[in-house]
Amino acid sequence: MTRKTFTPFVSSLVRPAAIDALRNLDPRVLWHNPVMFVVYAAAIVTTGLWVQALSREGDASAGFILTVSFWLWFTVLFANFAEALTEGRSKAQAAFLKELKKETWAKRLREPRYGAEWQLVHTSDLRRGDVVVVEVGDLANSLIPVDGEVIEGVASVDESAITGESAPVIREAGGDFSAVTGGTRVISDWMVVRITANPGETFIDRMIAMVENAKRQKTPNEVALSILLVALTMVFYGVIVKLLPYSSFIVAAAESGTPISLTVLVALLVCLIPTTIANLLSAVRVAGMSGMRQANVIATSGRAVEAAGDVDVLLLDKTGTITSGNRHASAFLAAPGVKEVELADAAQLASLADETPEGRSIVRLTQQQFDLRQRDIHALDPHFLHFSAHTRMSGVDMGERQVRKGAAEAIRAYVESLGGTFPPRVLATLEEVARRGSTPLVVAEGTHVLGVIELKYVVEGGIKERFAELRRMGVKTVMVTGDKHMTAATIAAEAGVDDFLAEATPDDKLALVRRHQSEGRLVAMAGDGAKDAPALAQADVAVVMNSGTQAAKEAGNMVDLDSTPTKLIEVVETGKQMRMARGSLTLFAIANDIAKYFAVIPAAFVTTYPELGALNVMGLASPNSAILSTVIFNALIIVFLIPLALKGLRYRPVGVASLLPRNLLIYGLGGVMVPFIGIKLIDIALSVVGLA
Repeated sequence: MTRKTFTPFVSSLVRPAAIDALRNLDPRVLWHNPVMFVVYAAAIVTTGLWVQALSREGDASAGFILTVSFWLWFTVLFANFAEALTEGRSKAQAAFLKELKKETWAKRLREPRYGAEWQLVHTSDLRRGDVVVVEVGDLANSLIPVDGEVIEGVASVDESAITGESAPVIREAGGDFSAVTGGTRVISDWMVVRITANPGETFIDRMIAMVENAKRQKTPNEVALSILLVALTMVFYGVIVKLLPYSSFIVAAAESGTPISLTVLVALLVCLIPTTIANLLSAVRVAGMSGMRQANVIATSGRAVEAAGDVDVLLLDKTGTITSGNRHASAFLAAPGVKEVELADAAQLASLADETPEGRSIVRLTQQQFDLRQRDIHALDPHFLHFSAHTRMSGVDMGERQVRKGAAEAIRAYVESLGGTFPPRVLATLEEVARRGSTPLVVAEGTHVLGVIELKYVVEGGIKERFAELRRMGVKTVMVTGDKHMTAATIAAEAGVDDFLAEATPDDKLALVRRHQSEGRLVAMAGDGAKDAPALAQADVAVVMNSGTQAAKEAGNMVDLDSTPTKLIEVVETGKQMRMARGSLTLFAIANDIAKYFAVIPAAFVTTYPELGALNVMGLASPNSAILSTVIFNALIIVFLIPLALKGLRYRPVGVASLLPRNLLIYGLGGVMVPFIGIKLIDIALSVVGLA
């Protein structure tokens, strides 16, 4: 799949964002960002002072006040523009998703089987529990109308509209690949689908809601940081309010100097309060959500993204997550005196009517290894015995031939009931297969045991290397499965997980999540089945495969549209990237204030305290130039940091001991040095144009 490229200023988003920037000058909107509300109020005050300076004598020159006022308005408007731009990216994706919700027709079946009588209805008339048939070239244009579960048939489905992946996927009845999403398209064969969601409650509806609501959800750390920013603003506001009477008192007592002007005080307040990080918070939050979407993961909120950055235990369901779906036939192990092709021939006969994934894999393996084509079932006139939990075997009777396939104990009992014996060599083969972590099925024809079919789970390619990368991040991986201990141990070793839990029931998985959480760990879980739903609901981060069941999707707070378990690496990386970006930008913004002190404070009080001129280490041209340079830098630094906030920082799997000194050097020391350079360059530019 081609990853979407980062484009912070998409032309189609700039114009709506600019309009929203003006619309959001409404005080009722700005009040939600207290820091920028103060800047907004300051811009109004300086605008009034400018009008006053035009009509009569003001507290400073009209040109100076106008310049300060202009840059304060620029700061407010660009903050609104940045907020609207980040929200616009979410709105654009929501609009795209809404296009998938097309009103179309569906063929609702009167009976839940292929070939039954059907009725043409609108998708809006479908309800949970209805059964529809979807097939290539039908009246409904092959669209799957609403979320559902395949109960009959198998077909290729184009899910590119949702996942972005052009390659079609197979959806079939039974197993872990039976869930289908409304708005996707069948491109081959047919399937009977039972609707699992009412209109308005589909997966696409939830995706739209997630995307549209992304801007309104804050994480606990963001709330704490917002409180800190408000507290700092109030502290500086209290200090600035007291400076005007204090300055007047000092000037009157000393009978020399000039009281500080109201314009300078307003500029000083705006430069000292944390305007930079207040502007960038929303961009960082939406960037985290956007990063997940670029990885084809839908997150319900920024809270889930942030929690992903702190995950230190990762629980993974085996089937469909670590392994590629159900067990597949991998080998035919013939009994003594039996040829493999004879075993394969009998196994194919016994599997012709077996619609389970295992049964179909046996038929495929006979075709691949021995070029055995499927028979014409009607010409053979067979009588199929379908698998049942009571007999634990299936088979076929064709005249005098009686072929059975099933669990070892069931086939042994069947053979012995007919007067036959179970070969010792076959027993030894069964033990070897079990030691490898595979599942054996025995095939017999009458009293003659033909051999063993080995079924094994296929571990996803490249997953061992990705788990090693998680380990370097400090994340412990634990596989949870309902398989026997020996099978689980074999798959765990092959996949490279740190630990495993075998014979796990849904209650066991839930208890494991709670145990790790009680130890102070943040737990992420990946799963795809209804049996995973309780643990997914309890986990701090719950990533559900898009191919999973409806129950699992409803319990999770992230959905991996690609259904790729290795995507968990990107989920963790995106969470860490989001937190790094916010922490680094906060450090940079706080460090910025150091240079501002050396620029604004001497300029504001040098006439009263000439000794403060020694703090003008940048050699700024004049007090007015110092004030203007700082106000302009305070506005422009936000412009330069917005793309970084939207893009985020690249995450490297290194420890805190290595990361902290690096960030202190780049964003701490850099945050101190950049304003000194920037303010001085702006001062020089003002001198050149005659505004210093």
